[in-house]
Amino acid sequence: MTRNKHQQYCESHGRGSGILLHITSLPSPYGIGDFGSWAYRFADFLAQAGQKWWQILPLTATDYEHEYSPYNCMSAFAGNKYLISPDLMIQGGFLKRSDLKFAFRFPNRRILFPRVAAFKDHIFDKAYTRFQKTKRRSGFLKFCSANATWLDDYALFAVLKKNFRNSLWTEWPPPIAWRDPYVLRSLTRLFKVRIEQEKFLQYVFAGQWQALKKYCNKKRIEMIGDIPIYVDLNSADVWTHPEMFKLDKEGRPTHVSGVPPDYFSRDGQLWGNPVYRWNKLAENGFRWWFQRIKHNLHLFDLVRMDHFRGLVAFWQVPARAKTAREGSWVRAPAAKFFDRLERTFKELPIIAEDLGTITPDVRAIIDRYGLPGMRILLFAFGDGSPTNPYLPHNHIRNCVVYTGTHDNNTVRGWFAEEAQPREKRALSGYLGKKLNRKNITNELIRVAMMSVADKAIIPMQDILNLGSEARMNRPASVVGNWMWRLIPGHLTSSIADRLRALTVLSGRG
Repeated sequence: MTRNKHQQYCESHGRGSGILLHITSLPSPYGIGDFGSWAYRFADFLAQAGQKWWQILPLTATDYEHEYSPYNCMSAFAGNKYLISPDLMIQGGFLKRSDLKFAFRFPNRRILFPRVAAFKDHIFDKAYTRFQKTKRRSGFLKFCSANATWLDDYALFAVLKKNFRNSLWTEWPPPIAWRDPYVLRSLTRLFKVRIEQEKFLQYVFAGQWQALKKYCNKKRIEMIGDIPIYVDLNSADVWTHPEMFKLDKEGRPTHVSGVPPDYFSRDGQLWGNPVYRWNKLAENGFRWWFQRIKHNLHLFDLVRMDHFRGLVAFWQVPARAKTAREGSWVRAPAAKFFDRLERTFKELPIIAEDLGTITPDVRAIIDRYGLPGMRILLFAFGDGSPTNPYLPHNHIRNCVVYTGTHDNNTVRGWFAEEAQPREKRALSGYLGKKLNRKNITNELIRVAMMSVADKAIIPMQDILNLGSEARMNRPASVVGNWMWRLIPGHLTSSIADRLRALTVLSGRG
């Protein structure tokens, strides 16, 4: 039945292509991309280029503890307040232009997250002070009521986290850490104003995002979001629902997340998030997960489920381990989970991120529910096997083809710095031409666009033929990621027109 649902979804959208660019990478005068004018200009660029999809990274709240990684969220529901546009807050009457005068200067090519956070926290205080004096609260109160299942706990958590100087919730006084109802009611009264400010910022975030999404949808551009499979230990979700995670009596993880040795790391990757107690999640019908998916389907037209294989079987590592090599696979109740999803949601517009170690049980779930997987061209030529699933002749319609993702080098950077001689020979032989760092990117973009795959998504860095200096993330490193930014001069009509021509030629227009 789900397969039919997904087939209907694909038929209603047809063959198309799009661009991967996170909101933070957009130009803006405030040090980080936001939901302001440049987001709308990028939507116009997509429309001019004939694109149907804008894919972004998670919009969830992040902080300095994890170098502002969008994949280490302090809430599975709350939005990243630093994506709020100051200019739109001025239009909304929450700020004045004079409020934006601040001592910091921002570079336009890299994000300096601490500087951005200090600036925006400063103006958010001003915006909330002005909001308190207005009588236009009906929309805010309606938002708070509609989102109370997560917003109340998140807002209190965010305030307490700041109050306790960003320490882990397990280090808070026990009545607070373990959520004594009387104590929480007292704290809610004590911090009433600060809690309301956190809710106000989520209200503004939601309004600005939905306006941007509506604008894109009017231009027949749909938004692809991203759901990280795990949340951070120091998150509102773990504090609110500790029973859902493998924790000891003190709230410390007994096992943490990661992946075994793979393409990115010979020791595997030790992510460190607490892993789920799937038996506990199943007891109440996976309520928290379903609320999370419903929330994301409200935000996006289509969602990429990061580390999809973790919904079938996940790699758990003892918390004391030094590397992910010491982990083991543990099965999750995937069939029960997706059967219930099928009965609950009218459509399942989900992309399964099926990269890495994909075992037959994972492939069986993807096939059973008709979910599109991913095909990465940078992975296609390394093993010399004609059955490599990433090779273009092995693509299927129900998949999404990428040149690379946010976790890879750019195509140009990969060819210049990472590709082995045998990979280069295999790639040249496959395409039937001599390749170099100047032409490799355009050649792989053409291959992706000509693929039989229903969707082709190209990172903006590859559209611009940039090198490794434009890489977004290095999975084996926690420092220096997520900082790349588009500069205003990148969005030219000539690039849009050239992309549109290729889009029409490949039947994706």
